[in-house]
Amino acid sequence: MGAARNHLIHPSFMLSAAIIIANWNGKDHLRVCLDSLRLQTHSDFEVIVVDNGSTDGSLEMLAEEYPEVRVLALDENTGFVIASNRGAALADAEVLVMLNNDTEAEPQWLEALCQALEEHPEAGSAASKMLLFDRRDTIHSAGDMLGPDFMPQNRGVWEIDRGQYDDRIEIFGPCGGAAAYRREAWKQVGGFDERLFMYLEDVDLAWRLQQTGWKSVFAPEARVYHHLSATGGGVIASYYVGRNTLLLHRRYLTPGQWLKALPAHAKIVVDALRAWRGEAARARLRGVWHGVLGLEGKRH
Repeated sequence: MGAARNHLIHPSFMLSAAIIIANWNGKDHLRVCLDSLRLQTHSDFEVIVVDNGSTDGSLEMLAEEYPEVRVLALDENTGFVIASNRGAALADAEVLVMLNNDTEAEPQWLEALCQALEEHPEAGSAASKMLLFDRRDTIHSAGDMLGPDFMPQNRGVWEIDRGQYDDRIEIFGPCGGAAAYRREAWKQVGGFDERLFMYLEDVDLAWRLQQTGWKSVFAPEARVYHHLSATGGGVIASYYVGRNTLLLHRRYLTPGQWLKALPAHAKIVVDALRAWRGEAARARLRGVWHGVLGLEGKRH
């Protein structure tokens, strides 16, 4: 899959899509997100909101203001991964699109993702260009990548968007905050791994798709704006990123690759020890330790 510029052509036929949004007490952000979906140029899609036991009036708002949205109301906060899988199980569209509730999509966003998958049948997933909500010239993610030390990274993170990521190229995988998955590929590998609970589930899925022969494509015209850590982050993120990074490396790295990854893991531990007084640093150390022990079912 070579680099190529692409222009949306509004084809007469395009893959059908289901946009799946996990929500937990995100009413105000969710309203902005859903309003942007009403403006999409692609017409063959449905929206499924999986609500994780919200108490902020999200369900009432959905019923009153967004009757077109399909809602699955869960009794408790199951986390992003489980909620996303539950939403995917309800959908029968050709493309399953995971979208964070704290995003705003440009009108051509969904069309660009579906077109990328239609034009690249070898791709099991497509990545959006994610930019900061409050600094719309700044990139949050142009897809996921692995560094030389096999640490997961966002392509282009914190860079000013000057068009340097405007080529449609093959990448490692999409950031799960605005990711499209071919339903066939999703079902083949079983969707997100619920043992991860949250964070790096998109990297794990990308790894499994790669192992089964599916490629991933970056769709630069699929632009979406993201509030960073609007409904997550902090101590919770520190724990799960620390734990899940170790779990993924245990699953996928060869002994030789582990040697390249060990200095990065050591630096994480040293930095956390130096910041021991901070709650997030202690959470990161707990996560790393649980990752070493392989406690995939343990929650923070």
